[in-house]
Amino acid sequence: MTNITTIGVDIAKNYIQIHGATDKGKTLLKKRLPREKFLPFMANLPSCLVGMEACGGAHYWATELKKLGFDARIMSPQKVKKYVDSHIKNDERDAAACAEAVTRENVAFVSIKTIEQISIQSTHRIRSFYVRQRTALMNMVRGLLLEHGVAIKKSESALIKKLNELLDIENSCLDEENKSNFQNLYDDLKNLDSRIDQQTTKLRSLAKQDELCQRLQTIEGIGAITATALIAKIGNGCDFKNGRELSAYLGLVPKQHSSGDTQRLLSITKHGDRYIRVLLVHGGRAVVQASRRINKLTGDYQKQDPHSQWIRKLADRSGTNKASVAIANKNARMVIALLKNQTIFDAKLAH
Repeated sequence: MTNITTIGVDIAKNYIQIHGATDKGKTLLKKRLPREKFLPFMANLPSCLVGMEACGGAHYWATELKKLGFDARIMSPQKVKKYVDSHIKNDERDAAACAEAVTRENVAFVSIKTIEQISIQSTHRIRSFYVRQRTALMNMVRGLLLEHGVAIKKSESALIKKLNELLDIENSCLDEENKSNFQNLYDDLKNLDSRIDQQTTKLRSLAKQDELCQRLQTIEGIGAITATALIAKIGNGCDFKNGRELSAYLGLVPKQHSSGDTQRLLSITKHGDRYIRVLLVHGGRAVVQASRRINKLTGDYQKQDPHSQWIRKLADRSGTNKASVAIANKNARMVIALLKNQTIFDAKLAH
């Protein structure tokens, strides 16, 4: 056991598979343990390099292993898959692949999240879950009302206004049984709105207390929700060499299909975290709209800084949608610049 230099760990729901090897790749340890016996067993092994795939619970186990003195590292499952032996997949082979992949220089590692980051990420997941439930509920209500000959516009305010009209005691469009059903659905909708507001308030409170979030919120198009989501995902940004790496990590850079002297750039890759990418693109769309606002008194644009002028030219040249994605790409790059240089956004320098 003292000759073990690398350990691969395959995490499952109830059991954890361990694969230990020497620096020359010789296998010295193969063991399958219940979750509760994993840490006591690892505490008796010599401190060494430990590799595991990014999956549910990986950040917890990596944190606990670091407390025991191990050099724990998390890897993308796509990178580990290349080292799985033959076409047979089981826990033993996955653990062996983790032990081999963690020693490779070309494998990029996933940063281990702190307890604070996991807590913020949990709040975002709960909020997005409530948002999905609310959207599904509103769509169901629209479909049910359509069967009664009632068509409603897309906005939530239009739906609420129409429901209030239909649930009026004097309204005879719906019978008593249907009124009772739609009243229950309306109460559920208000309850979901309340829960979403609670989670949003938590995120805004966290953003006010965190210095990094306050710095990111100085960027146009990044608010409290996007800032906290970014900090929960990348921390202080030290794992990225430059802003382009973060942009590529979030799937905001174009695909490349090139050969020889022919260079072809396609649509964005859409790799990485979809949730953060959506937030950044929506923020970019809001920035485009804000740059086009007109001063009613003078008839000129309200925002005349170089950054806003660049956005207007970009939107006129490429359209609102492409401009929104381009701004999201640029904001992702500026995030790393602000975090590493410990500065705030300056519109005069961002055009």
